[in-house]
Amino acid sequence: MSTSGLDRFSINQMTVKQLSLPELVTACDDLGVRNVGLWREPVQAHGPKATAKLVRDAGLTVTTLCRGGFLTAIDPRERAEALADNRRAVDEAATLGTDTLVLVSGGLPAGSKDLHGARERIADALGELGPYAERHGVRLAIEPLHPMFASDRCVVSTLAQALDLAERFPAHQVGVTVDTYHVWWDDTAPAQIARAGRGGRIHTFQLADWTTPLPEGVLTGRGQIGDGVIDMRAWQGYVEDAGYSGPIEVELFNDRLWSRDGREVLAETAARFAEHTR
Repeated sequence: MSTSGLDRFSINQMTVKQLSLPELVTACDDLGVRNVGLWREPVQAHGPKATAKLVRDAGLTVTTLCRGGFLTAIDPRERAEALADNRRAVDEAATLGTDTLVLVSGGLPAGSKDLHGARERIADALGELGPYAERHGVRLAIEPLHPMFASDRCVVSTLAQALDLAERFPAHQVGVTVDTYHVWWDDTAPAQIARAGRGGRIHTFQLADWTTPLPEGVLTGRGQIGDGVIDMRAWQGYVEDAGYSGPIEVELFNDRLWSRDGREVLAETAARFAEHTR
């Protein structure tokens, strides 16, 4: 495949999770894809140092590591475990050579209805993790998730909420992830992207389309680029007007895509990226 139009394309590992790490690296090399966003579980299974060597030897750049976060626990032991796990995530990101760790903040603890308190616990955790990440050359990128995930996965639902947290800390420690799937519905998001750009806080930009009906459980409802209602070029314009010029990841959770040949899905995703971005 020609690399024309793919210079900024990054394939998030979850899009083709049916491929092992060695298979993913080989497929990227064969198709001219030079950037990958990795996930912790397969990296841990392969070994962070072995993974770093694998991607480095192939000439690949790791654009992000997913994911840290889940920082809303009330129980002191659970909070300590979460902080320790996030420090390990920072260590893994540094080993892989990426400067961006994506954070999914976590949902409401069992029995709690206190969204504000959960967000404050995230801020407390960032106060500890930000300096640790900085010492390792890693930035924390808070990802707001669509409000349908607020109870169980992420109490940070909008870019405004993410920036309200991030701006308590230096931009080189904490910024945000802009993911089209999660923010496309929010008519205040373009202004918040501009706000993030002014502060140097757009740490990564991800694409996924919105198709309906969503599947049961909704987590695997991310559509292939071009199959849904999101104007990818418009959102790319918002982040670029805000000063972002980095890699653009495609991150899809989709059972139909996962049931197909992974190399075929990777090739299709690269082609859709070239078609629907500018």
